[in-house]
Amino acid sequence: MAVKKYIAEFIGTAVLVICGCGTAMLVGCDAEKGSGYLLTALAFGLVIVGMAYCIGNISGCHINPAVSLGVLISGGMKIVDFVGYVIAQVLGAIAGTGVLYLIFDMGEVPDQTGAYGANGIANLNDSIGAGFLVEVILTFIFVLTVIGVTSKSANHGSFGGLIIGLTLTLVHILGIGLTGTSVNPARSLGPAIFAGGDALTNVWIFILAPLVGGALAAIVYKVLAPSEKA
Repeated sequence: MAVKKYIAEFIGTAVLVICGCGTAMLVGCDAEKGSGYLLTALAFGLVIVGMAYCIGNISGCHINPAVSLGVLISGGMKIVDFVGYVIAQVLGAIAGTGVLYLIFDMGEVPDQTGAYGANGIANLNDSIGAGFLVEVILTFIFVLTVIGVTSKSANHGSFGGLIIGLTLTLVHILGIGLTGTSVNPARSLGPAIFAGGDALTNVWIFILAPLVGGALAAIVYKVLAPSEKA
């Protein structure tokens, strides 16, 4: 049933936000100190690894509208399912941020990011163009990996989830100090709604740029990939 896939995507995206953004809120993302930076990158990557082996057999573990768009363009899902996935992912991200709000608010735990792990372009001198480019490139790398690893011609055995998770860790290591690394419109929208202010004003960058990057990845892969003949 499609509903089960949507529920899986809701849960997976909520877990991504709780563990990924929650880690950023707890330890901070100061590149100069390093430890919190790397812990946050690992948290996002490890969530993907865990969820890939947990809900991957149910929904494919997209938990990211940019990934779903790439799969749609690649012919791996129908438009109806795409819409259902995106709605579930966005609701999951909002719910996940709500959980963080309750934990950090009731527990009076300082939010080291000051904005629920929301993305921003302050580290790029508020350059919309630079932020947009960073997110397109990082999402392109990530979604290209996802499509390649999950293609019929791929031969990675049971290591696909690990490869995808490590790639997400990689793009976070580069991107956290620049934009906070989105590569995921749902992951950005949830925290931005709760943070408000500049996070909500600039969230369109972290919605549109990942979708552009995901679409480009799917198009490029279709051009470069070997034909899959029966």
